[in-house]
Amino acid sequence: MVQISQKIRRMKVLTVVLSYNSKKYIGECLVSLQKINTDILVIDGGSTDGSQDYIKGFPFTLEGGSLLSLIETNKNMGYAGGNNVGLNYALEHNYDFVWIVNPDIVVDPRALDEALKVMTKDKLTAVVASKVYFAPGFEFHKNRYTKKEIGKVIWYAGGDNDWNNVFAVHTGMNEVDKGQFDKEREVGHATGSSMLIRCETLKTVGVIDEKYFLYYEENDLCQCIRKAHFKLMYAPKSVVWHKVGQAAGIGSPLADYYIARNRMYFGMRWAPFKTKLSLVKESLKLLLFGRTWQKIGIRDFYLGKFGKGSYA
Repeated sequence: MVQISQKIRRMKVLTVVLSYNSKKYIGECLVSLQKINTDILVIDGGSTDGSQDYIKGFPFTLEGGSLLSLIETNKNMGYAGGNNVGLNYALEHNYDFVWIVNPDIVVDPRALDEALKVMTKDKLTAVVASKVYFAPGFEFHKNRYTKKEIGKVIWYAGGDNDWNNVFAVHTGMNEVDKGQFDKEREVGHATGSSMLIRCETLKTVGVIDEKYFLYYEENDLCQCIRKAHFKLMYAPKSVVWHKVGQAAGIGSPLADYYIARNRMYFGMRWAPFKTKLSLVKESLKLLLFGRTWQKIGIRDFYLGKFGKGSYA
């Protein structure tokens, strides 16, 4: 493990950005974080696209008083393992909060302050999720919106879980923001694309389950937090933009594998009994008729092959 900056100034919030072959888009993320007074810790999971040298080219001390540092794990630990490096670092160095920001996210200069306002209203609040817009050009339905609406199309405005089907539901997805989701509220899950976490809660519930590797992992952490009687909150004034599909690719073999396997694992941990029976029936259909990597994902679930698993 190689660390660039040894003198990381202790601040209240550590911002963690996990990078894996993200050279083409992480720069805009880091630039957007420059005006925010937070330490920024980039975790690179063995990138092969020159991301490490690119990140090292950014100044350590940024405009808003923040400090940029890099930890190289030299291997891909997935979303779960990679972010755990940052979460554990925050715990070891006595940060009060850790802000997970995906590398394909661009943040509003007030995003962190607004999330902290919601966080500090109630000591039982353990996680605060931002309002997430599609970044311009990354909407699912690109021809549906006017030029003025681009950049205001919602990807996440709070979220809950469909326990009958074991899917996370994003409130307001594909809608143009007209203020209809501007109330703070408790939610059933927070998206890991921009998620502020209270470190004290992590000491109670633990960090992310690394069996997931990728997909469903932040939702699992959210359910652990809720089970411990802490709150997940949505902060509508904490705004970020998401370049959807950059990191993993929508409908890709990678998504097929990890979603198929991890949906089973997540569902068997948290879903009602009737849903678990339905999942077993559905998994048998996928084994017979699913796409190649869906079949392998289901097989690995039953074999107990977790973490990175069979995906190559």
